[in-house]
Amino acid sequence: MLNRIRVIAAAAAALLVIAGTPAPAHAAPPSHADLALRWAPIHYQDVDATGSHALGGRSDYLTRVDFDGDLVGRNNWDHAAQSGADFTAAVYYSVVETSTHWFITYFFYHPRDWVDHPVFETEHENDGEGTTLAVEKDGSTYGVLRAVVTVAHTNFYSYTPSGSTWTGGRETVDGTLQMQSSPHDAFLHPVTAQQVQGHGLKAYPQYKINGDGIVYYPATAGEVPGSGNDRDVRYELIDIFAPGGLWAQRTTASLFVHLGTFAGDDSGDCGQGTWDCTTDSANAPWGWDDGDDAVARGEIATDPAKLSAEYFTIPGGVSRAYTDNPYAGAAEALRKAARTLPRTID
Repeated sequence: MLNRIRVIAAAAAALLVIAGTPAPAHAAPPSHADLALRWAPIHYQDVDATGSHALGGRSDYLTRVDFDGDLVGRNNWDHAAQSGADFTAAVYYSVVETSTHWFITYFFYHPRDWVDHPVFETEHENDGEGTTLAVEKDGSTYGVLRAVVTVAHTNFYSYTPSGSTWTGGRETVDGTLQMQSSPHDAFLHPVTAQQVQGHGLKAYPQYKINGDGIVYYPATAGEVPGSGNDRDVRYELIDIFAPGGLWAQRTTASLFVHLGTFAGDDSGDCGQGTWDCTTDSANAPWGWDDGDDAVARGEIATDPAKLSAEYFTIPGGVSRAYTDNPYAGAAEALRKAARTLPRTID
C-alpha cells in the first residue's frame, strides 16, 4: 500500500511540474518596419549629368516627396534646382498581410521625370515608380521571398528569385530576380534598377548603370550621394502609413490632384527645349496601373494578394483575406478612382 501511495504521489508531483511549466516561447512576429528593412532592395540608379534639366545628375537622385520642406507638388520641379534642396536618400514602403503572406510595396520618388532632347518625348514634375514583393510566411522570422512585380511607367514586370516555387500565371514571368549581399547588414536583398531621366524600374540587370550611377543600400538612416557616381549610399525607409505620412496626405490638394496622382504643373523650365511638359503625370502606389491586365488601378499596393493570384501560379494558393491592410479603410474611394479617373500616365 505504501509503495502505491508513493507512486501516486510521484505521478501527482510530475503533473504539477508539467502544469506549471510554461509553454515554449514563440518569437514575436517582426514589425512591419523590420520586414521592410529586411527585404528592401539594393538599388542601382543610372545617372545622367548632361543638360540643364539634369541638375548635374541630381534629377536622378532618390529623395523624399517633401525634400523641399513642404507638401506642395507643383513647386518640386523648380525647388529641385535650388541650393537648399535636400537629396538625402529615402524610399517609402507599405506592408499589408494575410494569414499566408506579407506584401511589401516600395515607392521610389524623384522630383523630376526629365529629358535632354526635343524629339517626341515629354517630361513632367514629380516621378513615382516602385515594386511590390510577395513574401511567404513559412515559419521563419522574415519569411521567404517568392516574387516581385515592378513598375516601369505604365507597365508592370514580374520576376521570381532562383528556387521560387511560383511560376507564371495569367502574366508571364519576365526574368529571374537577382539577390545580393549588403555591406551594411547580414542579409541577401533583391536587386532593382532604374533608368536615367524617366526612371522606369525593373529587376537588375534588365536596367543597369551605364557609366555614372548610384548604388543605394537600405539602412535606418539616409545619406546624400557624394556625387552622381557614388557606389555606396544608404537610404532610409519611410512608412507610408505613418501618422501624417503619405497615405494620411492622400487628400491634401496641394500634393495630390486626384487620389493617387501627384499635382504637377509646367512652371519654370519644364518642357523647355523638349517636346512638352505634361501636368499631373506622376503617381503614388495606389495610383499605379498597368492598364492591360486584370488588376485595377492601385491594386498592386492595395490588393497585392489579388495581383499575386493573377500574375502567378502559386502552389498552395494565397489567402485573399487580409489580417492587416490600412488601405482597406478607403476601399470605396479607391474603387471609384479606378472606375472614374483618367487612365494612369507617367
